[in-house]
Amino acid sequence: MVENDKKWRDTAHRYRTYIKLEKRLSDNTVASYMRDLELFSRFILHNYGVEPKRVETAMIERYMGWLFEQGRRKSSQARILSAIKSFYNYLLFGERLDVSPAEPVGAPKCGRPLPDVLSTDEIDRIIAAVDTRTVKGRRDSAILEVLYSCGLRVSELVSLRLCDLFFGEGYIRVIGKGDKQRLVPISAVARDKIQIYLEDRRCVQSRDERVFLNNRGSGLTRVMIFTLLRQAALRAGITARISPHTFRHSFATHLLRGGAGIRQVQEMLGHESIVTTEIYTHLDIGDLRRTVEECLTV
Repeated sequence: MVENDKKWRDTAHRYRTYIKLEKRLSDNTVASYMRDLELFSRFILHNYGVEPKRVETAMIERYMGWLFEQGRRKSSQARILSAIKSFYNYLLFGERLDVSPAEPVGAPKCGRPLPDVLSTDEIDRIIAAVDTRTVKGRRDSAILEVLYSCGLRVSELVSLRLCDLFFGEGYIRVIGKGDKQRLVPISAVARDKIQIYLEDRRCVQSRDERVFLNNRGSGLTRVMIFTLLRQAALRAGITARISPHTFRHSFATHLLRGGAGIRQVQEMLGHESIVTTEIYTHLDIGDLRRTVEECLTV
């Protein structure tokens, strides 16, 4: 038992290095996969006492059944199975495993819930609710403007650096999932708000190259962005539970309603698959089919 526990920990350590350095997954994805793998390994050791390479398909199916019995949502079950399959794909190609026991296991079928969409008036009210008479307020106003008008993920916003600002050319460089870069147009309003904030930022003694800093000169966290957004929403009289992702989804929806093409939106959001963009933007299947056909004829 002790020996197999060590094999799980050693293999998990190598796997973490692989997905972080070779697959270049984001820190959040790596942490999520490792949490799921830790829970899975505990279940296997407790119930079967075997090392990773001795796990059988039936054991994984029993684990998925146990998750269902625990009341885990289908989306959580699917995510956990994805992590297990990723782990065994690594073993398949990197640890001389002949067959992946996770491959035959099917994920639960579940729809992808869409987040709420705010109107442009609600977006404007939230941003206007920030008190720009203070340094923090000017920073927060710039954050919310960029978050919406550039359609950024919250992780992309907090990692935005000074060297990513190309105001003369009218865009910013965004480092997305898997360290993939894309260029996103920035509005004149967002640019002006950042420049006003940068004047304040010069007074902060910090070597941090990230654009948005806290009052101690360090980068902001995801939680800080969630908090400032919800506080601004409450001041604007909007009680619905919203998040930075709500801003991103609203941005994409407003672009499409304004006549932007789905491929343009796909590029701006940094989606690898056009299907993901379709889910975000409520396109009907006819629009999606026509766009895919266009892509195939190019």
